[in-house]
Amino acid sequence: MPSVKITDALFLIPGRDEAIPDSHMYLLGEPASGDLSLVDPGLVGKGAYKMGALAKGGVRLTDIKRVIMTHTHLDHIGCLREIMNEIPSLELWVHAEEAEALEQGDERTVYGMAMFKQMCQAQYRLKDGAFTFKVDRWLEDGEVLQIGGDAWKVIHVPGHSAGGIALYSSATGALIPGDVVYADHSIGRFDLYGANRAQLNKSLATLAGFQVNVLLPGHNHILKDVPPGYIARTAEQWAPYLA
Repeated sequence: MPSVKITDALFLIPGRDEAIPDSHMYLLGEPASGDLSLVDPGLVGKGAYKMGALAKGGVRLTDIKRVIMTHTHLDHIGCLREIMNEIPSLELWVHAEEAEALEQGDERTVYGMAMFKQMCQAQYRLKDGAFTFKVDRWLEDGEVLQIGGDAWKVIHVPGHSAGGIALYSSATGALIPGDVVYADHSIGRFDLYGANRAQLNKSLATLAGFQVNVLLPGHNHILKDVPPGYIARTAEQWAPYLA
């Protein structure tokens, strides 16, 4: 199986950062289930690398049924079109707060700020509307996704982005929080379009209430054997900046 095995049904394809970060991509599902999911494809131009990692690991593309977005910033959704071109049958699952914008071609969340949009469109030769997608499932807080032989709870965690979600497996204690919290006591930025520091503070408190054994953020290293109270302590550390 590709890259880094977390459990028998959870794998990491690490991001490859450039001047702009490239998010990690996660593969969810028991290999024999024929019902696999990708979480957060990554940055523009990284589709070939991510697809190559899947192929090298022996993943059958026909077994990959959907892409789930923790949020729709460019470093997470940038190569979605590249991957969908390789797997046209893929469904796209996004939280309702960001699904409508994607369908309408509203790219303010994708780029986060006008200056960054101008830079990225010039660097990657992107046109307006490049990130217009049909969203097959609009996710809501509290849903439990029965996929790939496992159950993943959807937790709405706004603050870094309006429609940010975390995915939590109670069976393994694995948490995929997107960019809300990282494994080095840092958190996601809160100065982009749709971000809100008070909401981020609340989202950190929400995640602190879960028993997390493995923390699988969108960037940088992952954390196995998460110390008890890790997210709560991280939230406490950042609370003065999120008031």
